[in-house]
Parts: sequence; structure tokens; C-alpha cells
Amino acid sequence: MTTNLQAYRGSLLHFLADPAFSDQSHDWHEDGLLIVEDGKIQAAGDYAALRASLPPGTLVHDYSGKLLMPGFIDTHIHYPQTDMIASPSEGLLPWLETYTFPSERQFEDSAHAANVADFFLDELLRCGTTTAMVYCTVHPQSVDAFFTASEQRGLRMVAGKVMMDRNCPDFLRDTAETSARDTEALIRHWHKRGRSLYAITPRFAPTSTERQLQLAGELAAAYPDTFIQTHVSENEAECAWVRELFPNARSYIDVYDSYGMLRPRAMYGHCIWLDEQDRRRMAETQSAAAICPTSNLFLGSGLFDFERADDAGVLLSLATDVGGGTSFSMLQTMNEAYKVARLKGSYLPALRMFYLATLGAARSMQLEGTIGSFAPGAEADFIVIDPQATPLLQRRTSRSNSLEELLFALALLGDDRAIAATYAAGRQVHVRETT
Repeated sequence: MTTNLQAYRGSLLHFLADPAFSDQSHDWHEDGLLIVEDGKIQAAGDYAALRASLPPGTLVHDYSGKLLMPGFIDTHIHYPQTDMIASPSEGLLPWLETYTFPSERQFEDSAHAANVADFFLDELLRCGTTTAMVYCTVHPQSVDAFFTASEQRGLRMVAGKVMMDRNCPDFLRDTAETSARDTEALIRHWHKRGRSLYAITPRFAPTSTERQLQLAGELAAAYPDTFIQTHVSENEAECAWVRELFPNARSYIDVYDSYGMLRPRAMYGHCIWLDEQDRRRMAETQSAAAICPTSNLFLGSGLFDFERADDAGVLLSLATDVGGGTSFSMLQTMNEAYKVARLKGSYLPALRMFYLATLGAARSMQLEGTIGSFAPGAEADFIVIDPQATPLLQRRTSRSNSLEELLFALALLGDDRAIAATYAAGRQVHVRETT
């Protein structure tokens, strides 16, 4: 039996635990070796210790001077909003009406959906993101286009058709029954096909009737290994709207809880305006929060409270939320997350930011051991980060005296240019162009 054995030399970093709660949070090898076989991690450690284990003639890709890490994981992003990123608006709700809904209308055209999906995925890979939780549109063909493009690239992706049967334009409105029927058909076709995973995706409570949320909850119970993704407590005006629409609910998150939608593999975008009971309930059910700092700052939605979320034990991850978010880059997202934490009186070390974008996200998605680390047997999704990608990065990182300083400089000064190469299942899917 022949195998595809590849080896990569460079500085290696991956996480074992959350740096906020463990002194043994990461595994760091300044001169390391990553060994990949048949698309999965075989070993990761010191080059001097592992090189003798390589069969004679094994090609070693030399990335000396660069940093090898698991690929970034973006837990909340909208691929149909790619073309409307950086659109001006006074807030979330008018932004949806003016830009989002008209853009999403175009996805009834399969060719348009395929074109955007190709660009979107290439942009993610250029920024070092190898897995994302992706919102499509109400059109089933938007899901087909996305997963087809993802499958062609061999990517581990999660996506789903938006369910939306009220408080939206007629041209984007489904019904409770048709949305449930289409969702179930898409689950059966795409979930666990290759590296594709399906997410049941009600857009947010205000755009779903109680009947639609009920059927979404029933699908979540019938298919417990699928994902759930939606929005919660992003904006104060939105929260007030939810109180009007669901007067019997204790809180916004309670709306979803009442339909059985708090559970493992449930990912809630934003989670800014939660109370202590909401956070405890999320922790109890292993529901996770996707923190979207560039979007929250852009739309003026609010500041995520890391300290209170940590006190409650909520599963956390970082997300770009394109196109409310203003960058596909998880490095740029870390930059803004750091500032949000400071404004809320917390401090977010670089080690933790990189954890939240890798192993922390995998844990939030209940995919630890599959993605997000260099554990033996994990899928070989990894990136090569160049600390000398720009003159300023080169100048600053050459003066770094610790791993924390190096990572902090990458997070605050880095962007897509810092990603030298991206690998998915052991195959190179992006290499940075150099002039």
C-alpha cells in the first residue's frame, strides 16, 4: 500500500488548551517538523527529534523562518455578502434593507452563486482560513453552489440555507414548510459528504415565525450531528424588536431555547447583549458564541464582554461576519478583538487570540481532534505565516523577545499578506504571489 508522506520544516505552534485557563496551553517548536500522511497529521514536534523517523528520500518542504499553525477557523460569515462588504449604513437593520437583501436576491441565479462562491473561498484561503461556518441565502441553489466549490477544493466547510419567512422582502421569503423541506433535502444530500457539514440556519428570530422556528428545532433534534447557526443579541434595536415579536420569551436567547435550539454544535453570532442567565444557559447546553469584532464596531452594535463570558464558561471563537465584518482576515479580526476587550476592561493576550481562531473554534464546533490542532490523526489543514511579509512586520518581529510578542505583532500588524501558503487535507490550496 502506497501512502502520500510529506514533511514540513519551520517553527510549529498549536494549542492544547485555552491559555486563559491553563499554563500548559500550547506546543511550540522553534525548529519543528510537521509530518503529514494521506491528508492527516502523523506527527508534529522538534525537527531534531523527528527527522530520523522520515523514510529515506522523503521530501522536506523548508519553511525555516516561518510559522506553521493549524488553519484559521471562522465561525460566522455570509458568502452572499462578499460583493457588498464595506457598504455604508447607519445601523444593522437599515443595512440589511439597503444592501444585504438586494445582494442576496441575485443568488436565485446558480451561475452568480457559483461565481461568488469561487471568489469567496479563494479569499478565505488567501487569508489562511481553512474552515468556516457559512450562511448561504434562502435559495437551495446557493447551498449547492457553495458546497460544490468547497468540495472541488477539498475543504472542511459548514454551511446552510437561510430560513426566513417574515419581516423580509417577498423576493427572499420562504415558508415554514418549504424551508424545512428544503433544509432536510440539503442535509441528506450534503451533510458528511466528503468534508462538507450542514448547518440548520434560521437567519435570526425576527425573520422567522414561531412555526418556522419550531420546524427548525425539530430538524435539529432529528439530525443531532448537524450544526445550528443564527444570530442573537447583536444590536439593541434588534433586541427590542425581539421583545415585541416574542413577548412570552424571557430573553432573546430564550426564544431559541424554547424550540430546542440550544445544544452542542449550535453557534450563535454576536452574543453582545446577553444577561448572566443567558450565558449560563449557553454554557449548560454547550452552545457557542461567535465573536464578531469588526462587524460589531462597523455597525456600532456593541462590545463583546470576554470577562463575563469566561466567568460563565461559554464556548468562544472568533469570526469575521463578512460582509458586516470589514475583513476576511482572521489576523485583522484579532486586531479588533484585542481593542474590544480593552474597551470592556479586559486584556486579550495574543496566545489566546490565536487559540480562539484555531483549537477554540474547533472545540466550539465540537470538532476537536478533526480540525484546529496538530494532534495525530487530525486533518492536515495548516497555514504558513511569514513574520517578514511586510517591511513593518519584518522590522517589528525581528525585535520580538518572546512567542507572545511575535504573535501579538502578527495579530496587530498582519493581514492576508502574512499568509505565505495554505494547505487543506495536506494539499497546497494557496500560495502567496511574490513580485
